Amino acid sequence: MSQYDKKPESSIWGRGLGMIVLGILFSLAGTVLFVVAVFQFVCVLAGNEPNTRLLVFGRSLSVYIQQLVDFQTFNSEVKPFPFSDWP
Repeated sequence: MSQYDKKPESSIWGRGLGMIVLGILFSLAGTVLFVVAVFQFVCVLAGNEPNTRLLVFGRSLSVYIQQLVDFQTFNSEVKPFPFSDWP
């Protein structure tokens, strides 16, 4: 018997609503990732080294995207940001 067998119907609909919100945030996170990658590329071209702040932000963004994917695919019951702290 899996952990999803005994969930009440209202709980699964609540999760579905959360998945819609998080799906929108996943799309936004992909856009932010693209902007960060382009800006980091420009920083390396201009100064021969990556921007340290963007390295840190890029790492936390990648963890956040992983949390989104895990929740969306039912591999985690922990709702990511904005329902919990930013990684």
